[in-house]
Amino acid sequence: MRTATKMLATAVLAGLALAGPARADTASADRTHADLTPAALDAATAAALETALAGAHRSDANKARDVYRHPKETLAFFGLSADQTVVEISPGGGWYTEVLAPVLKDKGRYVAAGPDRQSKSEYMQRTLARFDEKLKAAPEVYGKVEVAEFGPDDLAPVPAGTADLVLTFRNVHNWMAAGWAEQAFAAMYAALKPGGVLGVVEHRAAADQPQDPKAASGYVRQDTVIALAEKAGFTFAGSSEVNANPKDTKDHPKGVWTLPPTLTLKDQDRDKYLAIGESDRMTLKFVKPAG
Repeated sequence: MRTATKMLATAVLAGLALAGPARADTASADRTHADLTPAALDAATAAALETALAGAHRSDANKARDVYRHPKETLAFFGLSADQTVVEISPGGGWYTEVLAPVLKDKGRYVAAGPDRQSKSEYMQRTLARFDEKLKAAPEVYGKVEVAEFGPDDLAPVPAGTADLVLTFRNVHNWMAAGWAEQAFAAMYAALKPGGVLGVVEHRAAADQPQDPKAASGYVRQDTVIALAEKAGFTFAGSSEVNANPKDTKDHPKGVWTLPPTLTLKDQDRDKYLAIGESDRMTLKFVKPAG
């Protein structure tokens, strides 16, 4: 994929330069909290998704998180179809891979764009090893998964203009911390076909608090994500509150990692944080303009 990255480098940088600043109304309440009702999945996709969610390849622990992550409703909101080319950016341990791979394996294409395989980071290498083990453990489910790289030195997980849907779950704060969030959004824009959709789920910071440029707490303001996407050229299509959690006060001592599933404080106030559940999350849909 590094050859493709070099071919796209000029286009990505040009997209950043030409997109210009986000529109002045980006932070307005009607734009950041315009709740949209998820569209109905087509019958074939809905059936495949139900089968995937109930599949034996998913652990009980991962299934238990459906109550917080609402995969069926979230993917319906983003417009998933079983015949699409779908790119998931930074799939981590593969929680959504378990859902997307079986849905897309017969008629579609699923690309898992993870970290640089040449990374010197021990954490990244452990993540890659676990992901590879997951794929090898169930070839009947993951045999058609395409693995690509996505990072500051490799921004082209697929050829430009070939993806129908690009998805990323709880990764924007990581890109902000590493200083390449703008490049990430520009690359996702480049990957999509005109009219293609970008779906973003992210830990949502309080709107009345200033945004930490490094998002050290793991929380990001919703208007910040919208501004990043619009700067890359996307049109904001709306939001869903399907992954909202009003119990999350967003002021935890170890940031979002205080909450489950990480529970960084371990037994300290464990019951309190379990009662809150996973973080409050924005669910945002963007479209690459046709033409």
